[in-house]
Amino acid sequence: MTDLLHDVRRTIEEYDLLVPGDRVVVGVSGGPDSLCLLHVLMHLREAYSLQLHVAHLHHGARGADADADAEIVAALATGWGLPVTVERRDVPALARAHRLAFEETARRVRYAFLARVAEEAGALKIAVGHNADDQAETVLMHFLRGAGPAGLRGMLPTTPLADYRLLAPLRPRSASGEENLVSDLHIIRPLLQVPRRKIERYCASEGLTPRFDRSNLDTTYFRNRLRHELLPTLETYNPNIRARLCHTAAVVAADYELLAQVRNEAWASVVREEREARVVFDLAAWRALPVALQRATLRQAAYHLRSSLRDVDFVHVENARRVALRGETNAQATLPMGLALTVGYETLAVGEASDAGRPPDEPLLWSTESVPVRVPGTTALPRSGWELHAEVLEQWSAQPISANPDPWTAYLDVDALAGPLALRPRRRGDRFYPQGMHGHSVRLSAFMTNVKIPLAWRDHVPLLLAGDEIVWVCGHRIGEKVTCGTETQRVVRLWFARTPTVLRGEPGRT
Repeated sequence: MTDLLHDVRRTIEEYDLLVPGDRVVVGVSGGPDSLCLLHVLMHLREAYSLQLHVAHLHHGARGADADADAEIVAALATGWGLPVTVERRDVPALARAHRLAFEETARRVRYAFLARVAEEAGALKIAVGHNADDQAETVLMHFLRGAGPAGLRGMLPTTPLADYRLLAPLRPRSASGEENLVSDLHIIRPLLQVPRRKIERYCASEGLTPRFDRSNLDTTYFRNRLRHELLPTLETYNPNIRARLCHTAAVVAADYELLAQVRNEAWASVVREEREARVVFDLAAWRALPVALQRATLRQAAYHLRSSLRDVDFVHVENARRVALRGETNAQATLPMGLALTVGYETLAVGEASDAGRPPDEPLLWSTESVPVRVPGTTALPRSGWELHAEVLEQWSAQPISANPDPWTAYLDVDALAGPLALRPRRRGDRFYPQGMHGHSVRLSAFMTNVKIPLAWRDHVPLLLAGDEIVWVCGHRIGEKVTCGTETQRVVRLWFARTPTVLRGEPGRT
């Protein structure tokens, strides 16, 4: 216990997480991390003159297990003499209403709930139980998704709650009814430098009985696959990989502070116009910036125009930067979520793409990397509320296949597939053999133009590959070579559907 308390106090002092007299809302799920956090803060209550308030949110999922979590947390807080707020939200229904993935909805609802409890309790700090293993997973996850420095910082020991996107209907409101932007509230993470194994030992030594969330074992979720599959593999190369990832986060976070300061100075010197729908740079001044600041200002423009963006992929930023450096007047480059960079005579503008605004309500691939497809099984699209389902049909008939009305459902000849299936976005030089072209290939860019896919979304249309060959431009056309015919023995049916929101949400950390 002494070692863990020492680690937590060091983190608190190093990052000024607490000051004497603080009122703190503690988010407690009932798991080992949040239970350890609450117990530690109880031990530190006298030293910091803390006033603690326990908050637990039932997400309206996981049935009886979640009901028991809420009851146990409430009883624990009461037994320890702490005020407690336990509430329930129908997160699955909110996810459907707002067309968000369950995990993203749960994240926004949870922080909105904690913010309201903090406001009612007169607290300016909200403590959550993220630990060093969560940090390692977060950094690795952001690295694999192509994040820039902001993502590679991982989670910070303290973060203004205003940096989080709350679900609008649940934002705290002032007495006048106006939305409170919770600018004074901060999320603090006292356990961020404590490994999970030390937390589990602490719970055992203190006689604490954490709740166990079975969804943490479901490797359908990206974070769980990192936790249970990839990180153990990486540990065979470096047993200290988790600590190394945390060290990387600390280094990048410190460097990012300097970069952000220099970026803000550069921003002020090169921005000609900054509006809700458009950012305009002075072209000559922007081109004179160092490469790091060119990238940083383009990322900042994208974040300014799309507040829901969490990361801007390096590939998008670098392509836009090169167009901005070398492109002729009216040259364009696509950026995420319907944004485009346009080169002017003396300006560089980032704003709505000319032929698209917000993302269409259909499956899009927000990743530059290949995503292996499970056959049979379900494959989640990264950063999306969609999944690709696959099943092999041993018995089938031609009529329903030829009459298939759904462009997001495809039937392919299993034995004609040249390799394992994967989803990826388009790449330079891609060619495609569309059904109906009698074995002739076309440039994928020309095909997308012919079927009128908006330019802003062409980099995000999922392509299904078998080995190295595109066999389905999803939502538009399957390939000639995998079309089901009279000699087809087995058929794989693939279809996109929204992520189920009834019983699951990614048990990740944010």
